[in-house]
Amino acid sequence: MDERREDGRPGDVDWRERRGADPSESREAPGGPPTEERQEPLHPAIEDDAEETRRLAETWAAPTGFVGWFTPVNQRIIGRRFIVTAFVYFVLAGLLGVAMRLQLAVPENDLLAPDIYNQFFTVHGTAMMFLFAIPVLEGFALFVVPMMIGTRDMAFPRLNAFGYYVYLIGSAIFFLMLVVGMAPKAGWFNYVPLAGKLYEPGIGVDIWTTMITFIEVSALTAAVELIVTILKLRAPGMTLNRMPVFVWASLVMAFMIVFAMPAIIVASSLLILDRLVGTGFFVPEMGGDPLLWQHLFWFFGHPEVYIVLVPALGIVSTIVTTFTQRSLFGYTAIVISIVATGFVSFGLWVHHMFATGLPHLGMSFFMAASAMIAIPNGVQVFCWIATMWGSRIRLATPMLYVLGFFWVFVMGGLTGVMVASIPFDLQVHDTYFLVAHFHYVLIGGSVMPVIGALYYWYPQLTGRMMNEVAGKISFALVFVGFNVAFFPMHQLGLDGMPRRVYTYLEESGWGDLNLLATIGAVVLAAGFATTMVNALASLRWGAKARRNPWDAETLEWATESPPPPYNHRHIPIVKSREPVWDWREMKERPVVTGLRSDRREVVVTSILDAEPQAVQVLPAPTIWPFLSAVAASVGFIGILFHPIFFVVSFFLAFFSFVGWFWPRRPWQED
Repeated sequence: MDERREDGRPGDVDWRERRGADPSESREAPGGPPTEERQEPLHPAIEDDAEETRRLAETWAAPTGFVGWFTPVNQRIIGRRFIVTAFVYFVLAGLLGVAMRLQLAVPENDLLAPDIYNQFFTVHGTAMMFLFAIPVLEGFALFVVPMMIGTRDMAFPRLNAFGYYVYLIGSAIFFLMLVVGMAPKAGWFNYVPLAGKLYEPGIGVDIWTTMITFIEVSALTAAVELIVTILKLRAPGMTLNRMPVFVWASLVMAFMIVFAMPAIIVASSLLILDRLVGTGFFVPEMGGDPLLWQHLFWFFGHPEVYIVLVPALGIVSTIVTTFTQRSLFGYTAIVISIVATGFVSFGLWVHHMFATGLPHLGMSFFMAASAMIAIPNGVQVFCWIATMWGSRIRLATPMLYVLGFFWVFVMGGLTGVMVASIPFDLQVHDTYFLVAHFHYVLIGGSVMPVIGALYYWYPQLTGRMMNEVAGKISFALVFVGFNVAFFPMHQLGLDGMPRRVYTYLEESGWGDLNLLATIGAVVLAAGFATTMVNALASLRWGAKARRNPWDAETLEWATESPPPPYNHRHIPIVKSREPVWDWREMKERPVVTGLRSDRREVVVTSILDAEPQAVQVLPAPTIWPFLSAVAASVGFIGILFHPIFFVVSFFLAFFSFVGWFWPRRPWQED
């Protein structure tokens, strides 16, 4: 159970400043290659007691051993597990995509049977959106944000661990259905009546609805964690207008998840009721409406595109600042643009339904909103260009992926404005033009920044550097392969090739472009494989990372690589948006002292100005979040076979929560 001392006595948090004057909040930092000498001032100018440091490390350490694997609650371990698990699904879903492209390489190919092809493309889309895109970005946020805001863990560490186990169990069961040939095959959007019992009598859609609902519980827990942590656990002095852009982006993403995910949970619940209980929410003969599914699904589905885009934009801002060694141009404009993107994204969902016969007046509103969202995204692009203009850009692998992002994402944005127009959308509806468009948006807008983030934060994840030569080869393969694979699909769509087909006739004339797209997909897969091999090989043979190897300005680099269990030896005091660059120049840094080393304490600060308010005592590692996730899994999975499992799960979850929240002895000593 979390404990918090609310009296806020002056002696509870004793912080002192090591320098007098405020630094400039917006100025250019010196460029040039980083040196070891520059890293030395990152250490606080106070003498650390070795015994105190050892006790602090012991207090925040994670358990080891087989049982210990199920008990850690530390944000770095949970975040790292999210990232690794998500990349495993990225590889598996990517292999399914390559298999689909091989099937479409030549006309009337029989490599995959129609039923298998439908399962592959349903699992491919579902895995990329639900098992990779959101979890990997949440994983980076869980790993980086606490260090970036200068705290030692998330606000609710056990809830953090619970969310991961829910994600792991739900996603594993979903993919297992493909192995046993029982995967859903109605598409990742599961439109009714195709997903109804009449056309999908198997258990595949049932698994899809229950597991997606289950996995979204994980997304919601991570979102709540991020919101509370960002608003209440920032280092003293880190006011809202000094927060790094990636933290802003993570905060907006978390709020978007809180507002968007309930829609898909409701939709999935109604569909499973239609299938298992015999209700008729989506059955016209019983008074239902199939369009209700599309409204609910896309009210979630379209903001989800921006849920995976917004944190990626934060990654881009972070990398651009570091590799140009300049303050971000238009910080306020970028933050406002990120927030505006989050708001406007909830007003676009009907542009997926222009062909359903909705009233023209209503569709015109959504057409305007769909075009309008290009404005905040365009503002960010111009701010990044202004930041890079005239600077000496360091072309390391993370920056190369950001430069690739510019080309691919802008292309996806331009075609997005095109399909926002109702007349054009009706012409290319359900064609390969849309397949090209959303892959340009999602791979360009999300996957490329994520790969860049992997190279950028790999030193903090593992303590080693990824190989730069392999990284640049990977980027070249990904950039060329992606454009060769997906650019021809624009023309295929304009030629009339429909999406979601497992083959086509030779007389259609689509064979040459499909073969070209398949060659590009193989090259693209080779590029991603190079990065995966690079990441695995660097674990053993990568050069050891030193402190702040990229000479970055944000707080996650103020600690060692990899960070110790407590993240920061001393909680820093922040006076600008680039604290690490300031400390390097001032040769000293202000810190918080007075926190106990024999228990997990963090500083609670005010929402706007990050003024210290209290000390919160965080709970220790425990196995109860894992057991609670298992108990919840019994209900979600078992209800597909018999209602009694819901009752069993209820009591199992009750007892696990009692163990979870059982009072701890240390509270009696406070």
